[in-house]
Amino acid sequence: MTKEECFYLGRIVSKFSFKGEVLIKLDTDEPESYLEMESVFVEYDNNLVPFFIEKSNLQKSNLLRVKFEEVDSEEDAEDLLKCDLYLPLNLLPELSEDQFYFHEVIGFTVEDVNYGTVGTLTGINDTTSQALFEIEKDGKEILIPMNDEFLQKVDKKNKKIIVQTPEGLIDLYL
Repeated sequence: MTKEECFYLGRIVSKFSFKGEVLIKLDTDEPESYLEMESVFVEYDNNLVPFFIEKSNLQKSNLLRVKFEEVDSEEDAEDLLKCDLYLPLNLLPELSEDQFYFHEVIGFTVEDVNYGTVGTLTGINDTTSQALFEIEKDGKEILIPMNDEFLQKVDKKNKKIIVQTPEGLIDLYL
């Protein structure tokens, strides 16, 4: 299994008990969807290693408390701190037509209702306080906030995202 065949689920952020339990910060709006997992892939030494789950429960909304098989001590848990977790893409829940996962819109054409074709979506930066579409046009990067006011339509069939940005926003980059 490679990272390209998976989606990012979260990160092990702390130890929970002396019995090897860990807390995972989930990167999801619906943490309860992941309570019944049997296993996850843990990125360990640049490899995805399957870890089987003995038990799990939610701790403070988006933290998942997990006891992995064969992780039986604080030292074992310490070794996994700050490791990222992944699941195969086929385990992603289906979304409604107007929703999308970030990975599935990379490569889409972005069009502005007033400006016309803006460029190709190369990534989504969600490390800022507001997620940004990263768009490439003629070797230049254009950043458009992923804002419900700007986002008009996501056309998955034709691989297009239609936006309506404030006048002059796109011209700032060109």
